[in-house]
Amino acid sequence: MPKTLTLRIDDTTYKTFIKFAKADNRSLANFIETAVKAHIRESAFVDDSEMAEILANEQLVNRLKKGSKEAKQKKGNLIG
Repeated sequence: MPKTLTLRIDDTTYKTFIKFAKADNRSLANFIETAVKAHIRESAFVDDSEMAEILANEQLVNRLKKGSKEAKQKKGNLIG
């Protein structure tokens, strides 16, 4: 179920949001929701070039595999 959120922003930010929402033919609420979702999606996952760099690092891949295996076996220490 959708939720209502109150957001306090300064006038400059508000005007910027309105400008971009109108340019994208969206309501202000929809623009903010879409922008936040896109930011989360981009921040939470690596892009194709980053993944290629990770996979090209054999030592890192081996350490990740070892760590995954140890985690499944409940070995090691969780560092948080």
